[in-house]
Amino acid sequence: MSRSLNDGIELVPYDPQWPEMAKTEIKILRAALPPNSILDIQHVGSTAIPGILAKPIIDIQIAVASLPAIKKIAIDTLKTLDYQYWAENPDPERMFFVKGMPPFGERRTHHVHIVEPSSKHWQGKIRFRDYLIVHPEAVREYEELKKELALQYTQDREKYTEEKSDFVNRILALCSN
Repeated sequence: MSRSLNDGIELVPYDPQWPEMAKTEIKILRAALPPNSILDIQHVGSTAIPGILAKPIIDIQIAVASLPAIKKIAIDTLKTLDYQYWAENPDPERMFFVKGMPPFGERRTHHVHIVEPSSKHWQGKIRFRDYLIVHPEAVREYEELKKELALQYTQDREKYTEEKSDFVNRILALCSN
């Protein structure tokens, strides 16, 4: 994905409208994609965790039986919903789409991750979200880390995400116990 000065890391206080925004977008995605191709859809990421400081971008994860089978359909369908597909994504376990990314929009509003349920992404994102929902001390620690990284990597989304991985992996290890 190309970087733009209008596409930096911005953290904002939790917005109680985020879950409703996710529900609305999930309905749109369900209606647009072939129903037999969707196994599950989940609101994930920080906007799915009540009370947390977050980038104001709704992350939606869609489980499909086969990435190769859905690829062409998803790219064409999500494009009609103003999503841009990251064709150069180095992760073969997911398809990644962005809505609103400059220069195609004013600012990012939604991310869609399409994965197979056996991928590390599916269970990992759900377990991480669910753990933070019930562990407020982990939420505060995660917020502090995100604030620090947002200042340090304001214009480097990949580095911002990469630098959170130790924390995320530590939480996922706790979920496994």
